Amino acid sequence: MTGETEVGLRERKKLEVRKALSDAALDLMFERGLENVVREEIAERAGVSLRTFSNYFPSKYDALAYRVGFRLRRSAELLAGRPAEEPLWTAICEAIIGPLLTDGASHGPPTSQRLSEVHKLNQIPEMQTALARTTIDDLVQAIAERTGTDPQSDLYPRLVAQVAFSALTTVTNHYPAIDPAITLPDALRRVFVSIADGLPTPNPSRPNARPIGLLNDPDDR
Repeated sequence: MTGETEVGLRERKKLEVRKALSDAALDLMFERGLENVVREEIAERAGVSLRTFSNYFPSKYDALAYRVGFRLRRSAELLAGRPAEEPLWTAICEAIIGPLLTDGASHGPPTSQRLSEVHKLNQIPEMQTALARTTIDDLVQAIAERTGTDPQSDLYPRLVAQVAFSALTTVTNHYPAIDPAITLPDALRRVFVSIADGLPTPNPSRPNARPIGLLNDPDDR
């Protein structure tokens, strides 16, 4: 086995451990409530020691925030593989949805209990700090390559990546309020269609218009 192969296997193993710890943290949060989750139980659920947990994450909040960065990196990989002729915002949207589908996001809105835990989590300063460390650099690079721009000297790829990340965060936090209920992927597709259209101002006076913030169904255009 070559040294390069060994390094590759070690890095893959590290990624697997990080993902396992993050998944365990999320599962325990939904099972027991955020305030009842401790690092020792996360490590046990993932099949590693507390010392191993501490080597990967400084807190349970960092473990929970990791999946956001993991999904963004996967989205960047998926974007690179989207058809070249596909419109940019469509390609970005589908690349962002891909990891969510893998995690089962197509199965309808979350339960009220899960939604309560997510809202609670997002309000905690430690979680906000952990999320602030999430990088969008991989997505920026993928957008730059797709658009032929320089991520170092051109603001465009970073601006697009930040808009996409903000859309993902906003929809994830608020889509369960949409009435009638729709799935997260469908909500994201509506939002990205609206972004591609330049975020036109909603028209509340239009018959059957959707409330501001829910955006228009692409079929309504």
